[in-house]
Amino acid sequence: DGDLKFSLESVKKLKKLMDENRHINPHMAVSTANYSPCDEKDLPGEFQSVCKREDATMVFERLYLAVQEVDLCEICANAACSGCF
Repeated sequence: DGDLKFSLESVKKLKKLMDENRHINPHMAVSTANYSPCDEKDLPGEFQSVCKREDATMVFERLYLAVQEVDLCEICANAACSGCF
């Protein structure tokens, strides 16, 4: 995300945390844009620096959206892959 870099495994854990903390009732669902996982005990340590930023919720939202298509991320994580965005 911009000049920030995180491991794919940590971003997958972030997505899992964010998925677990959404309410089941769609009328009561918490938007991931309004949710910050900074208080979660299972948040990978490499995200602690993000929690100190004013734009933390936006950074987490972009990371969450980036791993919606997990197979694409697995392909793009390959160093030999070209053309991935």
